[in-house]
Amino acid sequence: MKNIVTHGLPSNGKKSIEERAVKLAQYIIDTKDTVRGAAKKFGISKSTVHKDVSQRLLNINYTLAMEVRKVLDENKAERHIRGGMATKLKYGHKDNAS
Repeated sequence: MKNIVTHGLPSNGKKSIEERAVKLAQYIIDTKDTVRGAAKKFGISKSTVHKDVSQRLLNINYTLAMEVRKVLDENKAERHIRGGMATKLKYGHKDNAS
């Protein structure tokens, strides 16, 4: 049986979903982590993280939702760079700048 680490996240009820959304948003803002990274850290799916911070949070704490949106937009704008770096590392490309 797989043990899932919830990092203090509540596991049931509407109140707990709201608390989870706030905790996820605070984590993403504090660490500048991606949706995928937050999902892995909290042991939940990336779809759940995305729904919590982009939809549910708007009704819970609008200001926090706007803060996390800035981080998510920044991550989205940078993802092509991270993807290129990952490909470079995977295939061992060398700089041909000489």
